[in-house]
Amino acid sequence: MNPLHKLDDAGQSTGAVEANVAEVATELVDRHAVTRMWDRDHTLWQADPTDVADRLGWLAMPVEMEERLDQIEDAAASAAGRGLTHALLLGMGGSSLFPLVLAETFERADERLELHVLDTVDPGALARIAETLPLDRTLFVASSKSGTTAETRSLLEWFWEQVGEPDQFAAITDPDTPLAKVARQRGFPVFTNPPDIGGRYSALTYFGLLPGALMGAPVGELLHRAGRMAAATAPCVAAESNPGVRLAAFLAGAALAGRDKLTLVLPDELAAFGAWVEQLVAESTGKAGTGIVPVVGEPLGPPAVYGDDRMFVVIGGDDDERVSALSDVGHPVAVYRVADPVDLGAEVFRWEVAIALTGVALGINPFDQPDVEAAKDAARRALAAGAPDVQREPLDALLAQLRPGDYLAIQAYVDPASPVVERLERVRVALRDRYGVPVTLGVGPRYLHSTGQLHKGGPPTGVFVQVVADDHEDPRIPGEDHGFATLKRAQAAGDLMALREAGRRAGRVDIDELLDAGP
Repeated sequence: MNPLHKLDDAGQSTGAVEANVAEVATELVDRHAVTRMWDRDHTLWQADPTDVADRLGWLAMPVEMEERLDQIEDAAASAAGRGLTHALLLGMGGSSLFPLVLAETFERADERLELHVLDTVDPGALARIAETLPLDRTLFVASSKSGTTAETRSLLEWFWEQVGEPDQFAAITDPDTPLAKVARQRGFPVFTNPPDIGGRYSALTYFGLLPGALMGAPVGELLHRAGRMAAATAPCVAAESNPGVRLAAFLAGAALAGRDKLTLVLPDELAAFGAWVEQLVAESTGKAGTGIVPVVGEPLGPPAVYGDDRMFVVIGGDDDERVSALSDVGHPVAVYRVADPVDLGAEVFRWEVAIALTGVALGINPFDQPDVEAAKDAARRALAAGAPDVQREPLDALLAQLRPGDYLAIQAYVDPASPVVERLERVRVALRDRYGVPVTLGVGPRYLHSTGQLHKGGPPTGVFVQVVADDHEDPRIPGEDHGFATLKRAQAAGDLMALREAGRRAGRVDIDELLDAGP
């Protein structure tokens, strides 16, 4: 017998939330949600067009970016033709996560560049990159929608000071941003993205496609698969057959029934895609006291370790008896088989549509991020104060605050490639099993641009444990009176301040104490 025998023909077993899922699907049909979305009707989400009317350009990207593929491929070929062998993407959040997916999912093509992504200001990570990449043969791509992202601009200035050759730099940004102006002043090319697309919806634009082309990823086929999914989610498709409606009904129906912890299950070869989905879900839904908490990278356990606040989405992979065991006890489970990595183009579009429609069902605007600025303001205040030390708290005191229905968020300001991250992954599983709650792990400041909105604006069910690695050096940021270590400490302190101001249960602990909580 197929171990996923309980799934319907579209890969869903709604289990205990069947009625809620059906209710959301009916609501989306009754409100003509798909037609209104494709018509770019902002009133589907809110009466005020702010942060909606200028955020729906992603709907046209499978077609529009196909028309720009020649330009993208020519730029990639030109970089290789100049003798460059590596590309380093400098970006955060929506500017870095899909390039990271491509770099970790696809092999570099012959005669193209080896793609790396730097989305941290950790001094150890900066030193590691500077020591391992051949800086004289590397293309540095500064990527920021606003053109003002502090981490991106700081990294750009540091590498410009090291190299300073216009032929080794490029920028991806919106029209007429400060980053665009800097690029033009220094004589390196700017790829101007359509401005009516939010960062987390920008995977199928220059932000995702240019870095992919630099390494020789099949960006044209990714767009083609996305175009097929766009056709499958069109208004003419019946709701019961519309992949976007089905996923939205599953997500929103489960969340409204109290199962708001979305656990993503991916095979190793597609694991990086989880981080992209995490940002899309967390930033889009986590606001106004509601939202869906994505749990990414957690090893799948037996049903006994999961509470009744979980739902599961499996992306890729074969039939798995462990997944069947979850559906057998009533957990909502959806399975989307990905036969070929290029199908991720279709999955990107499926999730973009689904999360836009999930916002309709949850009664929120999925395109804004009202609480992100709070952490930035707090970081600026901490930086102005010289990034003072934050008093550490006992780990047990924070863990004692966990209650059923909560989640624990570990926020680690460390080098993303540090062995400490692997140890923290083991700690999170141990704490999950010990306390019976979902445990997420975010590396800072990366998570500020992916789950930070959810942490402060979403449901007040998180307990936040922050750790900050010590830095042996504080390399100066050109043009500033502080260095990268100081910036990192200020961001950590600022986020902790913002969490507490939002009434969240949060504290900083000693990193060794947290590591000792693992196996």
